[in-house]
Amino acid sequence: MGIGKLFLYMISIWVVINFQSETSMASVRSIGQIGPGYNGSQMNWIDNDGLFLLSNSSQFAFGFTTTSDVTLFLLVVFHMKSQTVVWTANRDSPVSNSDKFVFDDKGSVYLRKGGSVVWSIDTRGKAASAMELRDSGNLVLLGDDNSVIWESFSHPTDTLLWGQDFVEGMKLVSNPSSKNLTYFLEIKSGDMILSAGYDTPQPYWSMGKESRKTIDKDGGLVTVASIDSNSWKIYDKSKVLLWQFIFSDNNGDSNATWIAVLGNDGFISFTDLQSSGVASTKIPEDPCSTPEHCDAYYECFDNKCQCPSGLGSRPNCSPGIVSPCDSSKSTSTELVNAGDGLYYFALGFVSPSSKDDLSGCKTSCQNNCSCLALFFQNSTGGCFHFDRVGNFQSSNKGSGFVSFVKVLSDGGGSGDGSSQKHFPYVVIIAIATVLVICLLLYLGYRYHKRKKKLPESPHETSEEDNFLVSLSGMPVRFSYSDLQTATNNFSQKLGQGGFGSVYQGVLPDGTRLAVKKLEGIGQGKKEFRAEVSIIGSIHHVHLVRLKGFCAEGNHRLLAYEFMAKGGTRGYLAPEWITNYAISEKSDVYSYGMLLLEIIGGRKNFDPTKSSEKSHFPSYAFRMLEEGKLRDILDWKVETEENDNRVSIAIKVALWCIQEDMSLRPSMTKVVQMLEGLCTVPSPPTSSPLGSRFLSGFLKSNSDEGTSSGPSEYNSDAYLSAVRLSGPR
Repeated sequence: MGIGKLFLYMISIWVVINFQSETSMASVRSIGQIGPGYNGSQMNWIDNDGLFLLSNSSQFAFGFTTTSDVTLFLLVVFHMKSQTVVWTANRDSPVSNSDKFVFDDKGSVYLRKGGSVVWSIDTRGKAASAMELRDSGNLVLLGDDNSVIWESFSHPTDTLLWGQDFVEGMKLVSNPSSKNLTYFLEIKSGDMILSAGYDTPQPYWSMGKESRKTIDKDGGLVTVASIDSNSWKIYDKSKVLLWQFIFSDNNGDSNATWIAVLGNDGFISFTDLQSSGVASTKIPEDPCSTPEHCDAYYECFDNKCQCPSGLGSRPNCSPGIVSPCDSSKSTSTELVNAGDGLYYFALGFVSPSSKDDLSGCKTSCQNNCSCLALFFQNSTGGCFHFDRVGNFQSSNKGSGFVSFVKVLSDGGGSGDGSSQKHFPYVVIIAIATVLVICLLLYLGYRYHKRKKKLPESPHETSEEDNFLVSLSGMPVRFSYSDLQTATNNFSQKLGQGGFGSVYQGVLPDGTRLAVKKLEGIGQGKKEFRAEVSIIGSIHHVHLVRLKGFCAEGNHRLLAYEFMAKGGTRGYLAPEWITNYAISEKSDVYSYGMLLLEIIGGRKNFDPTKSSEKSHFPSYAFRMLEEGKLRDILDWKVETEENDNRVSIAIKVALWCIQEDMSLRPSMTKVVQMLEGLCTVPSPPTSSPLGSRFLSGFLKSNSDEGTSSGPSEYNSDAYLSAVRLSGPR
């Protein structure tokens, strides 16, 4: 075994220990509150998934979570069970893993990005004495008198929680859509209104015009709305119930925690965080009444998209106008009739730009460079101008409006919207489309026929799956149904780690498995790649073998050999035995013991050795003190005399297994020492605990189990802690 493989083993073993450990190896999470003088970056809590503050019941957490770009992070309130972000501090300014959240000694709270502040809390001159995360999901700042001086419930992002008051002056704002359009919900003019965030906002839904309300009292002005059980209740300023909107038939579960989320598609959806159930009811009810169900200028008809008849002759149904008020370009425009029976989602919520006849309405639009479309209502003379256009709606009962769209005059079309003279172009496009469809159908048929002749193989759905197939010496690949059957639908849970739960399973041939079902789509996938690609190709007496894996759709599972005697107690730190407080330094001890065993090529206790060598840690400390490092190293490892990497690895291992946990380095420091980024001083050259363990163990053997009462250390504990390491 060469020195290169030694370090590969060290890394892979650490992955396995982290895989089956529930103990954090980074900073400890706070419960309930934090106070001034608290700060840190995502890296400080990387092994707590970046989350550093839990509510008292651990339902919600506050901290960092990754974005679609895994190098950037948001500061969020996070629902633990459903893995749902319910509030975001810096949605428009994600930070790196080294940028810090700060609660300074003066009581100010802010988030830094590089040298600047990207988010801060305005306490209006009051110093905060504590930050508290409540079980409702509300993040609050408390003053010296314990009063609330700021709360996240008053500053929602795209989510409203059960029991959270949504009042006049607040806004719920969606993430940007693929076309960079945001949507927002607000209480305005005595109603609750959804709007598209154009330069001039365009409303497309209001609770006042919602036909599905079960309570509807006229006369009051809306000032507050809140989610209560399975409904949205709307009140006036005196807390008189005006409207009730029931979004779920399931109203019997008192533990349900419903939230309303404004998505980047313009819909409000309702989800129960406790059961991850999603209500079938959405706002608005008709998909065609949202601005982007179809592309701009397209007509939405029965949830399908088509180009209006008046624009059918134009390429991609486009008016050809990019910057309508760009005076640097001399362009000629005209108004074309968009087609009969068209409606626009905003018409029911905005007032007309003017009252005129059709000719005057067209003239005023033509003279206004920002007017891109107009609707004229014959019955009232109402003229509606719009400076941005979403999709149109098809009105099956006649809209009562005529519609015109401003287009480039050199792009074809005429003032009356006639498309007959462009009929040949339409025919050509239609024929070409039919031919392309026929060709695709023929190619699909040939591909299907050819595929049936080939042996079946798992369907690859992503770049990650292709990556896995390319690896050599891979473990067995299971289908999801295989592992679902083997675990009896994941019924017997063995434990839970940082990336998911572990279940007991049995293959048809009787082989017992421990199946880990990875949960979460961020770091879970990265962990999956690391474990399958690294651990799957390494076999070592101290490693649980990876028997197989599943990569099917969104399912990511790992199948390990089952350890009948239970995730090995021989690596437990002294504090597990002596009832001292357990911390992340306990895992450092476990890593150090594993590292020492790999360096020496033996278990930490071997009764077949002489009394001097039987307890390996004590022997290693003694050899270090005498400068005989070669006596510690596995005799099968070949190394040059001047190679200081062995010396570094031994010193790091002995630092990690110090009895005093305060002397053990952090795992970050361990990595830096192993990589040669910092010097490694000699550790204290004695391990009193190891001596006590060994003497206690020998005493328990010599007494042949006749001890009449408990001692400082239970002899079974000696036996477990000292002997039970290495393979089962």
